[in-house]
Amino acid sequence: MNLEIIDDHHYLTSDQMLLIEEVLQLAGQKLKRSDQDELDVTLVDNPTIQTLNRDYRGKDQVTDVLSFALLEGEEPVDWSNLSDTVDYPTHLGDIIIAYQRAVDQAEEYGHSIDRELAFLAVHGFLHLNGYDHQTQEEELEMFRLQEEVLEDYGLTR
Repeated sequence: MNLEIIDDHHYLTSDQMLLIEEVLQLAGQKLKRSDQDELDVTLVDNPTIQTLNRDYRGKDQVTDVLSFALLEGEEPVDWSNLSDTVDYPTHLGDIIIAYQRAVDQAEEYGHSIDRELAFLAVHGFLHLNGYDHQTQEEELEMFRLQEEVLEDYGLTR
């Protein structure tokens, strides 16, 4: 997967950037995503995510992660007539993580900031891939998969 991490505030260490990249690569492998898929992860401050949450979800409050799927609600493009030998990239969308909120939640839940960042990245990634938690059944499936990815990576509670 081609991943760009945007951290204009320089919140992340190089190890944390690598962690996010590796855990998303693992999640992509579990979902059998193409190596050509593209994804952006942006770290922002609390006021920025609150504005995004208000403007796009109608919720005027700080949240921890938002996902914006590029093709949400659109029919998939049929590329089959172009070539069977070329794997065309799909831009999955954007994951926005509120770093300050992640720090607060890591402290609140009693685990490391690394685990919280990985959890939020995987959570956002699953949303980009159609997973949701609107019903109890959906929530159980999504959270099971999140924990599986984190445990396989070695990030347990």
